[in-house]
Amino acid sequence: MAGGKHLLGRSKGYHIFGTAKVGEKGQIVIPKEARKIFGIEAGDTLLILGDEKNGIIVSKPEVIEAAAEELLRNMQKEDQT
Repeated sequence: MAGGKHLLGRSKGYHIFGTAKVGEKGQIVIPKEARKIFGIEAGDTLLILGDEKNGIIVSKPEVIEAAAEELLRNMQKEDQT
């Protein structure tokens, strides 16, 4: 199955890519299928966000930026009503 294992009960677009072992320098390898699907290439910068209760998010900065901009637009709309 291309693109990682599909999560049962979830709509298309959710994947399980397996596990990654943390090396001595704190590095991990992002699985090839995940890099392909998300367009991650050597030299790309990734944003690491963390919540001590819920875990870590690794994302391309522009993905989070777009989500933040949409959230701010929605907040402005609410303020105007």
